[in-house]
Amino acid sequence: MIKSMTGYGKAIAETPQKKITIEIKSLNSKQLDLNTKFPWIYKEKEPEIRNLISQNLDRGKIDFSIYCDMLDDEVVTIINKSAVKNYYNQFKEIAAELTINLDDQIFTAIMKLPDTLKTEKREIPEGEWEVVKNQIIESIKMLDLYRIEEGNSIMTDLSKCIGKILSFLETIGTFEAGRITKIREKLMSLLEDNIIKEHLDKNRFEQEMIFYLEKYDINEEKVRLKTHCDYFLETMGTPSPNGKVLNFIAQEIGREINTIGSKANDASIQKLVVMMKDELEKIKEQTLNIL
Repeated sequence: MIKSMTGYGKAIAETPQKKITIEIKSLNSKQLDLNTKFPWIYKEKEPEIRNLISQNLDRGKIDFSIYCDMLDDEVVTIINKSAVKNYYNQFKEIAAELTINLDDQIFTAIMKLPDTLKTEKREIPEGEWEVVKNQIIESIKMLDLYRIEEGNSIMTDLSKCIGKILSFLETIGTFEAGRITKIREKLMSLLEDNIIKEHLDKNRFEQEMIFYLEKYDINEEKVRLKTHCDYFLETMGTPSPNGKVLNFIAQEIGREINTIGSKANDASIQKLVVMMKDELEKIKEQTLNIL
């Protein structure tokens, strides 16, 4: 079974005070590339969130977000009374020494001084975090199901592409006998046109002919290509993640196809090789998105 690296999941958690929307999206990547975005109140939970995602999603470019409604009181600004009183008493002492009258405007000046205001971040109620955590897990499960569905679609496409390559490979066999005969006849014709028959050593010629035709033999490449294709289909049925292995097998398939093309010396086989390469390119593009 294969999984796509593309996926999407969404879950909503509700408490008496707020509505929390959780979204997670993923695209293909060589490793885990995780970007997170959530309110300040959940910042302390970031390591736990990252751990949940990395344990369940292996790799991919993942964007994780939490959006909250009715979170106006997340950060509360409080007047530091002790600091304000301390500043005011000092102003009173200075005013008494300088015989200056203080008015209500003195508080405007005091509030601009350091430490007169402080912010307090509300703690997450433990019950609320459990609700949010469960919905995070739910969104991850949704994304994973999406990946499985996409993977089934990719698997169908890959099976078709491998099937076409095997079909083209079988068709190549129909041109094999005629191809060797044509090469042999071409060589004989060249020899007859350029060398006097009486000067021809038939035994040596047969030996050289066999050696020469062996260079054009593609039976080994055909066997290896068939083996690689079968292994590719077999690997698709193994548990995920298997995308990197499939990509490596696709590279081996490409090597055998290229070797067949370079040895073919036949227009009909070359045409089939081009068609196999076209199917292989589709396979390579798909394997890049497999987990």
